[in-house]
Amino acid sequence: DKYGKVIHLFERDCSIQRNYQKLIEEAPAARLSDAVRHRLLTGAVKLAEAIRYDNAGTVEFVLDAETEDFFFLEMNTRLQVEHPVTEMVTGIDLVEWQLRVAADEPLPFMQEHIQCKGYAIEARVIAEDPAQGYLPQTGHISHYTEPHLPGLRIDSGISKGSTVSHYYDAMLAKVIASGPHRTAAIRTLKRGLAELQISGVGVNTTFLCDVLDTEQFQSATHQTNTLGIL
Repeated sequence: DKYGKVIHLFERDCSIQRNYQKLIEEAPAARLSDAVRHRLLTGAVKLAEAIRYDNAGTVEFVLDAETEDFFFLEMNTRLQVEHPVTEMVTGIDLVEWQLRVAADEPLPFMQEHIQCKGYAIEARVIAEDPAQGYLPQTGHISHYTEPHLPGLRIDSGISKGSTVSHYYDAMLAKVIASGPHRTAAIRTLKRGLAELQISGVGVNTTFLCDVLDTEQFQSATHQTNTLGIL
């Protein structure tokens, strides 16, 4: 906030990427040791304190899975696309508190009171054809129906009749699933992607389900180059 209080809301893993664009994000990061997690979160807080930053921000690191060394990449001084997974595991509305802090309100949270409960995973639904070299898709949405499942959240920017053009980013929706453990969140996410109905343009929902089924993702051994070596 504007009064010197800095808190962290734990970490996210965004290693599943294509062309350096995130596709699947989760919180918390699986297979991350408590010692490394503490160092990451402490480092992020110290950075924000050092620059007297206020409002929502994301500090990004790249982690060497073998040595457990991590390296600073950048700080995004805004909400990230994947912010819903943090909201689902912490119960804190980041959009609300971004506005409250901008309006000079102090943060009422103490770090020790913020808990990370369960798991949440987000997949980005993109207008593209993975079978044709991820060819971008344009056109009109002729049918759009969202599934309603326990633990499922969908943030979408389209509806029936929407036009998907080449002028804007090709992401149409975010499908976010939560559960008491990672396996449950993956299961709900796969069902949500399978039951999401979009007609009129091609989308990558089947491809996302295939990625979730890979041995690398299931075992949480995926890395930033995983899609390049599948």
